[in-house]
Amino acid sequence: MTRLFNDPLQFADEMTAGFAAAASRWVQSAPGGVVRATEADEPTVAVVVGGGSGHYPAFGGLVGTGLAHGAAMGNLFASPSANQVYQIVGAVERGRGVLLSYGNYAGDVLHFDQAQERLRAEGIDVRTVVVTDDIWSAPKHEAHKRRGIAGDLAVFKVAGAAAEAGYDLDDVERVARHANARTRSFGVAFTGCTLPGAAEPLFTVPEGRMAVGLGIHGEPGIDEMDVPTADGLADLLVDALLEERPDGAELAGARVVPLLNGLGSVKYEELFVVYRRVHEALASRGITVVEPEVGELCTSFDMAGLSLTLLWLDEELEQLWAAPADAPGYRKGTVEARRRAPSVTAEAPDAGVPAATAASRETARFLATALEAVADAVASAADELGRIDQIAGDGDHGIGMERGTRAAADAARAAVDAAAGARTTLQRAGDAWSDRAGGTSGAIWGEMLRALGRQLGDDERADGERAAAGIVAAREAVMAFGKAQVGDKTMVDAIVPFSDRLAHLVSDGRPLLDAWGDAADAAQAAADATASLTATLGRARAHGDRSLGTPDPGAVSFALVCRTVHGVLAAQKEN
Repeated sequence: MTRLFNDPLQFADEMTAGFAAAASRWVQSAPGGVVRATEADEPTVAVVVGGGSGHYPAFGGLVGTGLAHGAAMGNLFASPSANQVYQIVGAVERGRGVLLSYGNYAGDVLHFDQAQERLRAEGIDVRTVVVTDDIWSAPKHEAHKRRGIAGDLAVFKVAGAAAEAGYDLDDVERVARHANARTRSFGVAFTGCTLPGAAEPLFTVPEGRMAVGLGIHGEPGIDEMDVPTADGLADLLVDALLEERPDGAELAGARVVPLLNGLGSVKYEELFVVYRRVHEALASRGITVVEPEVGELCTSFDMAGLSLTLLWLDEELEQLWAAPADAPGYRKGTVEARRRAPSVTAEAPDAGVPAATAASRETARFLATALEAVADAVASAADELGRIDQIAGDGDHGIGMERGTRAAADAARAAVDAAAGARTTLQRAGDAWSDRAGGTSGAIWGEMLRALGRQLGDDERADGERAAAGIVAAREAVMAFGKAQVGDKTMVDAIVPFSDRLAHLVSDGRPLLDAWGDAADAAQAAADATASLTATLGRARAHGDRSLGTPDPGAVSFALVCRTVHGVLAAQKEN
């Protein structure tokens, strides 16, 4: 378990600050994560990686010469926000374009894509390569749905070496895609990990058994089996990966980089015992092992587990893999000394808020009060939301909602204190929610608040019709943004009946308080009904029927928010 922490909600920030101080030879803090502390004489393509915290040396530990130029570092097991990615790119881009690379998780895709769109609108050439190396997370014919685990290192290293060698953006993207296409990983776990402040691990495995096909965010394995001997485990991993070798990769004469990765509490000595057999098994099939790595390369807090990655080389990939690199968490060969880079400046101070009418400022005050009540309600329910989420997900929904709602409430109150109207208040609350929560949920809630704010504006009082129109706009924005439909077992299953019911009742002339209460009941019933659905999107998708009998945590938390806001509306009417 994680024993050393202060406030669990501040763990990632404090960890990042300590890491930057300890690794100041290589990195410096920047808004959104860390960037290189040194720079080359000539500008290169910038490689920006990222993901949630809790995976060291991924992702900040892979920033340095020959590897990444910067890492956007999200909260624990939660993707960085679009704003974090945008800020890191702004700190490292030097006119030759940017490659974004990260593991294929829904929240990361949403936030990195948002940042990419914003950067492209500003004229910056940005490309993306998502890592999809985990063979157990989707079948071969759906390889594009596979998640990224320790194969991240192979793709990042090849891309970083190509940028260092002076490749243009087209070729950096090309070799990164090629490396991903020739990288395969497979992992197992003996126990789950425990987040700071949590009383229990995100999943457990019976004594003598192991989870097969684990995820690096504490997701439970996709299968389970008895723990074999070290040699038996090595053979299992090698056999599975050789069955999944890339198209055109023949065994005889192949040159392969094995990466045996410890996930947090499997000791190096144990890894070496397993690697001994991995090496023998590859050699016995006529495969030449090239510059292997054994150790902690992409961890999951204190998870007891390991994974094996194979990177199938050709001449170009071998040259790029062998190229020198110098980062806090990964070093290879000898790198020439570099000059110190200029210090990265902090974010610009707030320029103030747009003018708003008195009526809109009154609405904004209500919104701030409602968001504070939501933050309190979510804090009380966070443990239960986490418990629901860990059935088929990674168990962090509760803590993510807690971080997001508290940040949104604080941002809304600060906006109201600065005389902001409803639109500005919700925009700032949405940005704060997205920034602090990260992940799919953070992105979606941020988008919802911003869409609602656009409907309410800074000029008018929010009546029932405006509120209903705003909720419909939020629903449409979320469905376009996250691509979920009713029946996918997501938050959308509760949003759609809530917004439909609210709009119908308001159009019939029902007062907002009554209409909202009725719609909140519909959202709760819909959330409860998701227990009978099988997840088809997000991290829970890989676990099939495991989620049957348990409602979707996103739908449950949405219903909780709706009920809480109804309580604030009722209290306002009484006063």
